[in-house]
Amino acid sequence: MKFAVIGGTGLIGSQVVKKLNAAGHEAVPHSQSTGVDVITGQGLAEAAAGADVLVNLTNSPTFDDASPAFFQTSMDNLLAAAQKGGVGHGVILSVVGADQMTSLDYYRAKVLQEDILKAGPIPYSIVRATQFMEFMNAVLSWTTEGDTVRLPTTPIQPIAAQDVSDTVVEVAVGSPVNGIFNVGGPDVFPLDELGRITLTARPDGRTVVTDDTAGMFATVEGDTLTTKGDARIAPTHYTDWLS
Repeated sequence: MKFAVIGGTGLIGSQVVKKLNAAGHEAVPHSQSTGVDVITGQGLAEAAAGADVLVNLTNSPTFDDASPAFFQTSMDNLLAAAQKGGVGHGVILSVVGADQMTSLDYYRAKVLQEDILKAGPIPYSIVRATQFMEFMNAVLSWTTEGDTVRLPTTPIQPIAAQDVSDTVVEVAVGSPVNGIFNVGGPDVFPLDELGRITLTARPDGRTVVTDDTAGMFATVEGDTLTTKGDARIAPTHYTDWLS
């Protein structure tokens, strides 16, 4: 099978391309660095032409109120190129609980991206993953003041990028689910505890203080960001990933 992986040079995309090619498929990475721009549409028609599956792993450069416009334009351009190129399956990566996080611009934007794909002209699959382990350092930096990190007790179910890419590959090579496939890490932590675990393993002089008003995740209610029901549970534990 031939795969066009848009955002194929990033954290998840580069792993997806590598794994698809190792499995005997033809996976081509596309990004701004290869001359493909999802906003202007440059190079998209050529990228999609002849592909069986288009995997879109691009992301908004911001998490604010500019993110809906990014997903609206990029999805419109991608779906037009996919339909013209005869693509039979479109795959995107989204976030577990996105539809329950209407208070945040970025999560509303991800739901918009999902809705555009659902209403589009080609069969589709949506992979929703929990928060990436690789983003924990960024989460810590958002609420750092001096030597103190303020974090809420929001339940987080961290997943390794390696496990996310495995799931994207599995879904992409299969038949379109025309729905959502959820995947999360094997453990759930309060975010403040996860911060302490991280800084114990990789000490840098900072300490974590519990503050249920601090940062983006403070607005999350209950266990919104954790998997439910028949979601796939990935194998990599956070403490193993840290080590």
